Amino acid sequence: MRASRLLSLLLLLQNRGRMSAAHLAAELGVTSRTVYRDVEALAAAGVPIYAEHGPTGGYQLMAGYRTRLTGLTADEAESLFLTGMPQPAAELGLGAQVAAAELKLMAALPIPYRDASIRIRQRFHLDAPGWYHEPDAVPHLLAVADALWQDQAIEVQYRRWSPRPGEVTRRLHPLGLVLKAGVWYLIAAAHGQPRTYRVSAIVSLRPLPERFTRPDGFDLAAFWHAHVERYEQADTDEVATVRLTPAGVSALPDALGPKAARLALRTLTPADPDGWRQATVPLENVPHAVATLLRLGPDVQVLAPTQLVTHMAATIQAMARLYPA
Repeated sequence: MRASRLLSLLLLLQNRGRMSAAHLAAELGVTSRTVYRDVEALAAAGVPIYAEHGPTGGYQLMAGYRTRLTGLTADEAESLFLTGMPQPAAELGLGAQVAAAELKLMAALPIPYRDASIRIRQRFHLDAPGWYHEPDAVPHLLAVADALWQDQAIEVQYRRWSPRPGEVTRRLHPLGLVLKAGVWYLIAAAHGQPRTYRVSAIVSLRPLPERFTRPDGFDLAAFWHAHVERYEQADTDEVATVRLTPAGVSALPDALGPKAARLALRTLTPADPDGWRQATVPLENVPHAVATLLRLGPDVQVLAPTQLVTHMAATIQAMARLYPA
C-alpha cells in the first residue's frame, strides 16, 4: 500500500510540478505528517526531490527528472473506460482506480501530448443527468457490478410496474450495465433472453454460487441501441392512457420532452364534444409518470393504468389539503 502511495506522490509532482504538503495529503487521502515521511523515503531512495519554503512553496522534483514506473494495475486498466466520468466511477466503487490510472497515463505521455490532454480537460466536462434531476438511489449497484465482473448469477427481488405491478423474484445472469441520463440499467439474461432492469428498482439481491458463460456474440451497445429504438417507438407495456385539453396537447413537448411528445401525438384521437382528446403516453414508471403529468395540471386526466390513476389521485388530494379553500 505504501509503495503505491509513494509512486502516486512521485507522479503527482512529475505531472503538476510544485505542490504543498497539504495539497499532496488531500490528493493521497493521508495526513501532512504522512506526506513528510513519504518525501523523506523518496529522497533516501535517490529521488531528487526538494522543498521550497514560503507562502508559495512546496515539494518539487529537480528539473528534467522523470520516472517511467507508470505501469497500470489490472484494476486500473479495467477502470479506464470511466475516465472523464467521476460520478459513475465512484458509484461503481472505482473512483480510486480511475484517478490512479489517469495519473499514470498522464505521466507516461510526452509533454506535448500531456499539455493537450490538460487543455481538453480544462475545456470539456461531461455531466450526464438532466437539470434538477436527483440520481436514483442504487444501493445494490456495487453488488450488481461485482456479479457482472465475476460472471456470477444473482437472485433479485424486483419492483416492476407492468404487466402486473408488484414485486417479483428473478434469477438473472448479468450481462452489462448502462448509464442513461443519470439512471443505471442492468442488462441481464432471464430464461436465456436478455432483458432490461432498472437498478434502483432492485429491492434485494442475493449472489448465487453458480457461474455462467456469457452468450457468444452478445454486443451490449447493439442490444441497448435496439432497446432504445423499441422503447422510443412505444413498443412497451409501460404506457399511460390520458385525456388532454387543447392546452394539454400543446404543452406535451414541454412536459414529456420532444421524443416522447412526438410518440404521444401520433396516438391522439379526434376531439370529443368538449374538445378533449385521448393519447397514449410512454412513461418509465409510476413516480416518474406522476411527476411528469402533474406539470399539465387540469389539462390532463389519467385513465390507465389503475396504479397510476391511484397515485395521481392520492398526490392531488394531498396537495389539495395543503391549500384549503
